[in-house]
Amino acid sequence: MSSTQTAPTPATVATSTRPGRRSLDRLLAPIDRLTESSRHLIGKSAARFTHGEETYSLPRYLFAGPKGGGDTLRLGIFASIHGDEPEGALALVRFLTLLDRNPELATGYALFIYPVCNPTGFEDNTRQSRAGVDLNREFWKQSSHPEVRFLESEIWMQAFHGIVTLHSDDTSDGLYGFVGGDVLSRNLLEPALQAAGRYLPRNHRPVIDGFRANAGIIDDGYRGMLRSVPNLDYPPFELTLETPQKSPLHRQVDALTAALETILTEYRYLQAVAQNI
Repeated sequence: MSSTQTAPTPATVATSTRPGRRSLDRLLAPIDRLTESSRHLIGKSAARFTHGEETYSLPRYLFAGPKGGGDTLRLGIFASIHGDEPEGALALVRFLTLLDRNPELATGYALFIYPVCNPTGFEDNTRQSRAGVDLNREFWKQSSHPEVRFLESEIWMQAFHGIVTLHSDDTSDGLYGFVGGDVLSRNLLEPALQAAGRYLPRNHRPVIDGFRANAGIIDDGYRGMLRSVPNLDYPPFELTLETPQKSPLHRQVDALTAALETILTEYRYLQAVAQNI
């Protein structure tokens, strides 16, 4: 379970009118208000599915930064694939608010934001979806679950240059992350962890979550976790950021926001260097 402290942002994970359920609408309200006045942020309704008699959709937003000097860089940023990990969703609320006030931070980018990838699990405060499934073990395995099928189709169609997934871990005492895909991934995760380290310590254990780790970086991952299409000739970079969930919530939000801002800066720099070689 996460800390009961709240982040100093407009977004608070609140109890909905249904007993025992959190309100997805209240979480997303600050982003939805931004879409009404922002020149850069667009809200798009995404895949609808039913569970019992209730209908759900996966929230999806596009932040189009000012045009840069080269091709537009497309990043997909995903959070709360585990419903009991709201920290990433709150960080994305903070991050989009920051970008709307300072759009130059996203110059050259199209950022596809998926703040709650497991809406029924988020409502219920459970790791699994209401179908009883860990959605982060279902990707690229011909899953029948609508949340996974929609996210897979987005990953296919948008052909992201990079994929970033936000998680929190209630068994870790510090920050860490997974890398995959493009060889640039490690060169992006290290500065992201350094930036996040201004707010939280790093996990330096040699084994984290059952995987060998080096300075908080893991080069492996679970089968079926959210990632890019397998076996691409030119895969995108893939980063999974993990915060220690028992830490104060506002520090986790600060850490993830700083990490995301750093990823934008570092990847834009690396692309510019590559073009000039």
